[in-house]
Amino acid sequence: MKLVVAEAGQGPAVVLLHGLLGAGQNFGAIQRQLAAEGFRVLALDLRNHGTSPHAAGMAYADMAADVAETLQAEGAWPASVIGHSMGGKVAMALALTRPEGVARLLVADIAPVAYPAPLFNAYIAAMRGLELRPGLARREADAALAPAVPAAPLRAFLLQNLDFARNPPAWRIGLEEIAAGMPEIGGWPDLPGRYEGQVLVLAGDRSDYIRPEHAPLFQRLFPAATHASIPAGHWLHAENPQAFLATVRGFLRGL
Repeated sequence: MKLVVAEAGQGPAVVLLHGLLGAGQNFGAIQRQLAAEGFRVLALDLRNHGTSPHAAGMAYADMAADVAETLQAEGAWPASVIGHSMGGKVAMALALTRPEGVARLLVADIAPVAYPAPLFNAYIAAMRGLELRPGLARREADAALAPAVPAAPLRAFLLQNLDFARNPPAWRIGLEEIAAGMPEIGGWPDLPGRYEGQVLVLAGDRSDYIRPEHAPLFQRLFPAATHASIPAGHWLHAENPQAFLATVRGFLRGL
């Protein structure tokens, strides 16, 4: 599947892969800064996300194949690949299945393991339960999501996926496909091989997505991996963009 790409800058190719229910635009400030510093930065909307096509199945091997097809079509192969959360799993799957296309890999606050996803399942259920009636206003949709999603910034993040320019409003994303694919999204496939290139595993120091017991698995799959953290929770690129950018900048320049 050819994915939708937002591109900025010229120079060595850098690919940004977003997390669950996000889109490439979530990296907007990071993309603009890296582009200004001499990189060609491609922010992708993964399948069923943003404005990319919808399709059944959210298997990581399939999503990695989408990314490979897109980067080859864009002439950005190989590229340095940065992925956050679900996008980090896609990035790891790409490195393991198509290592020739990954110049180096940064995995942001996710491990190659299965995670339970009760909160995201609740968010998706609330989104599916939203009555998309003619004239629905953003404030009304926000209020309807509030019982399941108490945090206002998170509601705003979810509602970026609802197109209020249509009447009635409609989800841009493949919400039903994502809901059906949650077992795959929360899981991790048994992929063969190892990626021998440079890898940085970057954690938010207030997040528990990456744990000490994950280190042996990282070492087995990515023997050159190094680990670092920045002051942040799980959405580290949004919570601490300056520290995230500084880390990414150093990693891309091999510092």
